[in-house]
Amino acid sequence: MNPDRETASARTGPLLRPEPRSARESARELDEARALELLGRTGVGRVVYTVGALPAVLPVRFRLDPFGGVLLSTATGSELARAVDNAVIAFEADEVDGADGTGWCVTVLGRAEVRRPPHGPGGRSEIRIAPELVVGRRLTLDAA
Repeated sequence: MNPDRETASARTGPLLRPEPRSARESARELDEARALELLGRTGVGRVVYTVGALPAVLPVRFRLDPFGGVLLSTATGSELARAVDNAVIAFEADEVDGADGTGWCVTVLGRAEVRRPPHGPGGRSEIRIAPELVVGRRLTLDAA
């Protein structure tokens, strides 16, 4: 065995072991209505799409329309607008307490439609993600 590898393994081994916890993390699924209600309470999320078959994640400001569609604004002709038009993409937003990991997360999967302004290039385009699947989870701590 390579001694350098053995030494590196000995140094990193303890870092890979999780610390004992008195509580274990758990995720509880939320119904779609509750998930959209929570999603509507925040204004920043992450759009997940592909560029050249590689995954891309971009933090964005958003709002919901009355039908649960996720609305984003982007520069007309942007990489985002080109990449997502008529593609199935994901959107995720959450609120998680950094101290204990409790909170919620919501993921919306659906086809994106880019709505360009009527007066040529420039300006802002709106992207609407039509919700085909909405998955919400409440992150809690369960007693061990």
